[in-house]
Amino acid sequence: MPLRTRVFTMAFDRFGHDSIVGMDLAHIRRSRAKVTPAVPPFTWVTGPVFRDVSREDTGFPARDGHEVPLRVYRPAGSRELLPVIVFFHGGGWVLGNTRMYDPLCTFLARAVGAVVVSVDYRMAPEHRAPKAVQDCVDAVRWLGEHAESLGGNGSRLALSGDSAGGNLSAIVCQVVRDEGGPPIAHQALLYPGTDATMSQPSIAEHADAPILTRSNIDAFLEHYLGPDGLAADDPLVSPLWATSHADLPPALVQTADLDPLRDEGSLYAQKLAAAGVPVRHTNYVGVPHGFASFPGATNIGAQHRAELVGELRRYLYP
Repeated sequence: MPLRTRVFTMAFDRFGHDSIVGMDLAHIRRSRAKVTPAVPPFTWVTGPVFRDVSREDTGFPARDGHEVPLRVYRPAGSRELLPVIVFFHGGGWVLGNTRMYDPLCTFLARAVGAVVVSVDYRMAPEHRAPKAVQDCVDAVRWLGEHAESLGGNGSRLALSGDSAGGNLSAIVCQVVRDEGGPPIAHQALLYPGTDATMSQPSIAEHADAPILTRSNIDAFLEHYLGPDGLAADDPLVSPLWATSHADLPPALVQTADLDPLRDEGSLYAQKLAAAGVPVRHTNYVGVPHGFASFPGATNIGAQHRAELVGELRRYLYP
C-alpha cells in the first residue's frame, strides 16, 4: 500500500471504528448512527459533500407495509426528469447508514447528472436475509413507478452499491430479471460480496487485511443469516451461485487487490461475461476493501470515480 493508505488504514482500524466481532445489539445500533463529519480534515479523506446537490429524506411502503426511508440527492439547476441511480450502502448488512454516503452520493448526482436515491434497507440481526433484498427490490419497483415524484425518470434506472450494497445490487438485478420489474440500464458493483460460502482464495490470502478481515466477514454473516436462516450458497445471499447470469444489465465491477472479497468480485465479472453480459472489471492495486469511502487516502480515488461516472453515464445517457 502507498504510505498514506497504510497510515489511514492503521489509524482507522485502531481508532476509527469498533470491530463487529463480539458486538451486541445495543453496540450495533450505536455504531449505525455514526456519521463522519463533513468538514476538513475528514473531507480530505472522504471527499466533500457537494452543497449544490440537494438532499431530501422521504420514504416508500415496502411489501409488508413498513416505511423504508430513502435519501434523495438531486443536482442543482436541472428542470428535466433525470436518470435515477439507486444506491445501496455497505456495512455487511448490519452496519452503515445513508448519511455516511453523502460524499459519494452527492458526487455521483453532480458528476453523472442523475437523481441518486439511497435506500435505508432493514438490517440484521433484527431483520435477517432476505429482508434487505426484499426492501431493495421493492425500492427499485417503487421507483420504476414513482421516480417522477422525485424528479427522476423511472425508465432510466441504474443500481450501485459497495460491499454488501454491491451484493444487494447484483441480487436485485437477478430478482427483477426473474420476477419482473422495471428495466435496469446498468449495475455498478464496488468490491461486492458475491460468495458467502467464502470459498475463493483471496479470503485466506487476505484473512488479516486492513479494514475487512475474515473474522469480520464471519461475524457479519452470522448476524445476517442466523442459525436457521438461508444457506450461504442461496442466490438471495450469494449472487455468484445463481442458476443463470444471462440477460442481466451491463455491469462495472471494481475490486480491491488487498481485499478478502477480491476473487469473488472478479469471478462474478467472469460469470457475467461468460453469459454474454457486457462487463468492465477493474482490480485496483494497492488498496484495501472500502476504498470508495476514503478516496483521499488512496492513489486511485480519482481514477475509480472517473471510471464509475463514465460507465454510469455511458448507459444512462446512451
